[in-house]
Amino acid sequence: MRLVFAGTPEVAVPSLRALLESGRHEVAAVVTRPDAPAGRGRKLVRSPVAALADEHGIEVLSPVKASSKSFQTRLREIEPDCCPVVAYGAMLPQSALDIPRCGWVNLHFSVLPAWRGAAPVQAAVYHGDEITGASTFQIVKELDAGPVFGVLTEPIRPDDTSGALLDRLAHAGAGLLLSTLDGIEGGKLVAREQPAEGVSYAHKITVDDAKVDFTLPGLAVDRRVRAVTPEPGAWAEFRGERIKLGPMSRAEGDLAPGELLVERKRILVGTATWPLQLGEVQAQGKKRMQATDWARGIRIEAGERLT
Repeated sequence: MRLVFAGTPEVAVPSLRALLESGRHEVAAVVTRPDAPAGRGRKLVRSPVAALADEHGIEVLSPVKASSKSFQTRLREIEPDCCPVVAYGAMLPQSALDIPRCGWVNLHFSVLPAWRGAAPVQAAVYHGDEITGASTFQIVKELDAGPVFGVLTEPIRPDDTSGALLDRLAHAGAGLLLSTLDGIEGGKLVAREQPAEGVSYAHKITVDDAKVDFTLPGLAVDRRVRAVTPEPGAWAEFRGERIKLGPMSRAEGDLAPGELLVERKRILVGTATWPLQLGEVQAQGKKRMQATDWARGIRIEAGERLT
């Protein structure tokens, strides 16, 4: 089939690469978010999808809005049979959805109808799901509610961060997307409507959501930290300044919520239940370091807390 691929971040790259390497479909163009400022110099940087397209000499379309007349005109000129989508990051109006003959097919990182929305992997980790996965479905006007073509499942490991889990799903999902497109082209794959039961939503994770509340049970604190790692990154305050926190591990002891205990080879922090052993810590203006090195440098006093 003649395809126009839509995606923006690194998580979309495995799918685009799989399509390019398959030799079974033609990627005529990609649609991605406009170049965005990044780094200390705030220079404009191409999205990972645009960068890969540039390497292969593929046309890049970067509309500010998918509703723009010039974008839709160019899309019609390209005449795609189908538009596969992986983490594009913008809403698609019906006028754009109607252009490709076989519509827009999205790879979403959950087993639909669970965790529709912007942050399905983070939600699965935070809520302690044992299994998640990926789904391919036909995009319709309602958010992530279109009929499903295919599903794969992936166990969530006890130490999974959302970043590690998403990386596995991105690579496994690339194969699912490719097989879905093969099935659509062959005319044998039929999408099935999502069940009305089991619908849940995963809202976009903000920096405020990533603040650690040590008055919660240790299990909830652990899940929250892993769910927001690496983005936007868990944080708490110490001596009035914000510090970033990496994944932690369960420990034994009796500490008040947020209370720090410095030992020779580990640093513990209290929760509402059992304490956690701190992993990496990053103070403002500093590089990430092991919690023991951080504690050694600032000389934590008895009774001090993370808040």
